[in-house]
Amino acid sequence: MPSRESSGGRRFVARLPFGADLLAAIADLADEHRVLVGEVRAVGALQRARLAWYDQVAHVYRERDFDQRLELVSLLGNVSRRDGATAVHAHAAVAGEDGRCFGGHVVEGCTVFAGEVFLDELTGGEPLERAFDDETGLSLWRNVRTDREG
Repeated sequence: MPSRESSGGRRFVARLPFGADLLAAIADLADEHRVLVGEVRAVGALQRARLAWYDQVAHVYRERDFDQRLELVSLLGNVSRRDGATAVHAHAAVAGEDGRCFGGHVVEGCTVFAGEVFLDELTGGEPLERAFDDETGLSLWRNVRTDREG
């Protein structure tokens, strides 16, 4: 399995700004503290959400808009680099007033009402860089050792 060792670095907590785009706010936090690789977690509430599901056959994301107030039950993800910029890859579960949850890949268009985010920096080795993967059609970490590389 492709892997590499990382060590824990600095840890940050932040309040997400009202009205901000969720992904952009997390990227701004990472940029502010020069975090090149990290783990991110968040909870809170969204004014609206946009989540996606990756169609593994067609190699495209299928997006779903939620134009309603929602609880951000859980967000898990990571921070790495893509094309020299900060890339946030996150998945989230959101719940409406009836308590039903929906989840998926977080895409641009999630508007923050309130939120708390934890960003844990990972250190060791070169920053993780995302690049297009022909087999999956996704932007995956390219500088993680593979089994073939020994």
